[in-house]
Amino acid sequence: MSVAGLKKQFYKASQMVSEKVGGAEGTKLDEDFRDLERKVDVTSKAVVEVISKTSEYLQPNPASRAKLSMLNTMSKIRGQVKSPGYPQVEGLLGECMSKYGRELGEDTNFGAALVDVGESMKRLAEVKDSLDIDVKQNFIDPLQGLCDKDLREIQHHLKKLEGRRLDYDYKKKRQGKIPDEEVKQALEKFHESKEVAEISMYNLLETDIEQVTQLSSLVDSQLQYHRQAVQILEELADKLKDRINEAKSHPRREYVPKPKPVFDFGETNDQSNGGFTPAPLPTRNSEPHHRLGKSTRKPRLTPPDQACCKALYDFEPENDGELGFREGDIITLTNQIDENWYEGMLHGQSGFFPLNYVEVIVPLPH
Repeated sequence: MSVAGLKKQFYKASQMVSEKVGGAEGTKLDEDFRDLERKVDVTSKAVVEVISKTSEYLQPNPASRAKLSMLNTMSKIRGQVKSPGYPQVEGLLGECMSKYGRELGEDTNFGAALVDVGESMKRLAEVKDSLDIDVKQNFIDPLQGLCDKDLREIQHHLKKLEGRRLDYDYKKKRQGKIPDEEVKQALEKFHESKEVAEISMYNLLETDIEQVTQLSSLVDSQLQYHRQAVQILEELADKLKDRINEAKSHPRREYVPKPKPVFDFGETNDQSNGGFTPAPLPTRNSEPHHRLGKSTRKPRLTPPDQACCKALYDFEPENDGELGFREGDIITLTNQIDENWYEGMLHGQSGFFPLNYVEVIVPLPH
């Protein structure tokens, strides 16, 4: 930096200290200029805030926005043309529904309906992606250009104006010590910067119809999105109503139980692990030949899908509501009261009994 430049910087710094600390009066700008400056300042803040809030509106999840920003940066570094898109919640919901609908089977009413809704949700996600692209191109990018170019240029002019004002005020207070020609030159530069800044602010505010056009583009994009979304949802609603009506028109199929196998709770031997093995279904000529290991009574056999247990010891009831049994009895389980007691039935009687007296054969359903 030249000596003249250093001197100028010193003058400006000295004047700024005099005004901030000493309370010295600087050259006042006219009210029209200050009004322009205020409006430009509000415009700048509005544009920055609107860009930020519009991005949040399009992409509400801050974590996903941060991840997407990082991935876009990495794509640019790697020279990839196509960068990953924002994970739309409609698309995530659609993938979930389609996945489980296919697993359940499209031959079922619920499975087919899940697939229908899932595909519609994925279409909504595609429409939302189009909204993101339209709003970015026609609204966010133009506003960002306004920030990066016009508003930044105005800030540069205002900063330059402030520097020249400080330089002029310093020299004006020291007239006699500083040549009049230098003071006059400082005043001319101050007026020159004021005019440039004023023209740039005026032009910005007078052409604000451009920002109105951009707002109109935002609304048009939203309208297009909602029209397409309504169309997709109306088609889906009609499809689901047709499916409901079709299901109602079909007669309900009655449940036909399959033959139940008989299980043999035979005597345990050295190779038994305490389990049970199914016996073949009885034939017309077959005779009952099963018996319990240590009990002389023939236990009532239970269906294979009925929860039941085998008594390990005799249990004599001592209180009302308890169920007595003998070692080897097969008891139907109806409920587990707590970690120590079951409720069950034996020979038409129901009651409670301790868990550690029995061995579960078919557990209760969860």
